[in-house]
Amino acid sequence: MNAPENPKAFPKTFKVIGTRPVRPDGVDKVTGKAVYGPDFTTAGMIQGAILRSPHAHARIISIDTRAAEAVPGVKAVVTSADFPGQESKIVAAGESSSNLQHIASTCMAQGKVLYIGHAVAAVAATTKAIAEAAAKLIVVDYEVLPHVIEVEEALADGAPILHEGMITKGIEPAPSKPSNAAACFTLADGDVDAALATSAVIATGKYRTAPVHQGYIEPHACVASWNADGQGQLWISSQGHFDLRNQTAAVLHMPIGDLRTYPLEIGGGFGGKTGIYLEPVAMLLSKKSGRPVRLTMSREEVFAGSGPAPGVVADITIGANEDGTLTALKLEFWNQSGAYPGSTIHPGVMTALGAYRLPAFWARGWDVLSNFAGTKAYRAPGAPQIAFVVESCLDDLALKLGMDPIDLRLKNAVVPGDPGPVRLPHGKIGYVECLEAAKAHPHWSAPLGPNQGRGVAGAFWGNYGGQSTASVALASDGSVQVTTGSPDIGGSRASMAIMAAETLQVPYESVRVTIADTASIGYSMVTGGSRVTFATGKAVVLAAQEVVATLVSRAASLMGVGEEQIVWRDGAAQGPGGQELTIAAIAAKAGQFSGPISAEAAINPLDYLPAFAVHICDTEVDTETGQVSIVRYTAVQDVGTAIHPDYVEGQLQGGAAQGIGWALNEAYLFDGQGRIENPGFLDYRMPVASDLPMIDTVLVEVPNPAHPYGVKGVGEAPIVPPLAAVANAVRDATGKRFTKLPLTPDRVYAGLKAPA
Repeated sequence: MNAPENPKAFPKTFKVIGTRPVRPDGVDKVTGKAVYGPDFTTAGMIQGAILRSPHAHARIISIDTRAAEAVPGVKAVVTSADFPGQESKIVAAGESSSNLQHIASTCMAQGKVLYIGHAVAAVAATTKAIAEAAAKLIVVDYEVLPHVIEVEEALADGAPILHEGMITKGIEPAPSKPSNAAACFTLADGDVDAALATSAVIATGKYRTAPVHQGYIEPHACVASWNADGQGQLWISSQGHFDLRNQTAAVLHMPIGDLRTYPLEIGGGFGGKTGIYLEPVAMLLSKKSGRPVRLTMSREEVFAGSGPAPGVVADITIGANEDGTLTALKLEFWNQSGAYPGSTIHPGVMTALGAYRLPAFWARGWDVLSNFAGTKAYRAPGAPQIAFVVESCLDDLALKLGMDPIDLRLKNAVVPGDPGPVRLPHGKIGYVECLEAAKAHPHWSAPLGPNQGRGVAGAFWGNYGGQSTASVALASDGSVQVTTGSPDIGGSRASMAIMAAETLQVPYESVRVTIADTASIGYSMVTGGSRVTFATGKAVVLAAQEVVATLVSRAASLMGVGEEQIVWRDGAAQGPGGQELTIAAIAAKAGQFSGPISAEAAINPLDYLPAFAVHICDTEVDTETGQVSIVRYTAVQDVGTAIHPDYVEGQLQGGAAQGIGWALNEAYLFDGQGRIENPGFLDYRMPVASDLPMIDTVLVEVPNPAHPYGVKGVGEAPIVPPLAAVANAVRDATGKRFTKLPLTPDRVYAGLKAPA
């Protein structure tokens, strides 16, 4: 690890931060005792099943549920008629926002089905088998409509419109007629066309990626109970039980305070579990049946009925002077966004502009609807696709210039004080340090074998702060209870415990971390945006600092001295004359003072900093089959301060593995009817251990001055460079530029055999 640049402000004398203790949730998970969504049961619970559309686009003429209701054991049936009507209203939805009408429609089709797998009715019965059999007896009369999948189809003249009356947002003047282009977003500065016209060298290309699944192992699941008094409970596996509570309450027109949501363990999410699919349906089934109801998706339902990351079509041109100084970037891309607006065009544009100094730029993203499930976040949502486009084009530019590709990036990399995408200056960032570390790494200069190539790609990801609440409380023996509202999907229990232990100067083993339900702690937004270790961690530190202040005050009183004479060190109050009171001794006397020792912090920090990463990839291409193998991989990242290095290294390796899968194998495949042809992990080819080498990591520590321990978000940046790093390595190995992902053997073989 590189030493921090400011050792005085961020000394490497931490006692707990930077150590690698055992994860607190590890034993329960490896022994099978952890309770996930599909595991949870409660007294009197019955089972639900959902009937889903067989058509990609159709009007619902009628729904006849009488046969299902007559099946012995069936306790409730619901359709869209059981849902309250929704006004068109933008509400918070995970990491972004969405129209309440669209959120409700995602849970149950309202008048039209928009994709194969769209929910149209649901049944609750005494067993899962009865519920599934009864659901098949529901008769739905459809008027089948034409459908569209690809961006070009959706934008063509005469294309079927998914949402009648939808006018493209972000264009002035507004268009006069509806289309499937829901929105566009543009950032521009300078005269791009003039800059490109006078550039010594330009590189250009048209790129395409496919929709891809987040790859979480645990399917969506929940248990709902609607009480006779109008109050309800939800037990859910999600990335944000507060936000899912709010969305569910809004869809059902419930007061938020009437719905209590309990977080269960989460078996992966990566952005795909920040919205609702089952929760309002389960609540309505519970209300009708008078019983708690469990709903769980099958794997096929997960693929068809929940959102992947969008595919992208993009055109790009980048110009440079003869010495490699970038002159301009021009980018236009179209997100293949599924059935509802809200895909990640904003972070896509920001990704294109965040890592390099650009005297002139024009970047525009389009949100284009089509007939599959509305897309959702996937770990740095919108960024990997655009980094693939930009970083591939930069490599082509380096080749034309005869420059080392890292040197080209170093020459143009942003440094602290340079303007970011919206022209605000970057803070204490470490992109240059990452590039230098990559160039100095033995991987960059290692020899290559036959048919092998080496690629490099950089990455920018904006990160986030967001609302967080945390409390720190002492037991009478001095042990520490930390309570937060942030689900743990990336090691936050350990990082919260480490930061609390560091602040209180106590052993890590004396700290316990609980993720509380919505009635037991203040609001925290979803676990996403690489925000939790930064934002919720900052709340934990602030609460712990208040606890230390209370301990010092009480120790001073017990010793009969002024607070200024007390020093808190090693979990004890050190007073004059060698007096010492341990944390346990002070906590034991809480009753002599104003009561228990605890503190809560509720914050909304906006002083987060972006993350930067550089990945190096070596590939070997079998010219007889087109098979691409990854033979070596190194991930370098500015991580701020590595609170728990094992977790940080795991984040880098996990993001790289997901990005490699995206680059080589993963894609939603649709047939002519709009049906997904590979809705399961047998045919949807995610990488397994035998597909990957050991992924080396380099943690570059450039601390964030705004965080007590220098934290920057690390979880999302690792998935941003791999698509381009792999593609650039294949370009180096074959001499061919492949612009369409994934790089499947048939596609690579065809490219190798195509004329130059």
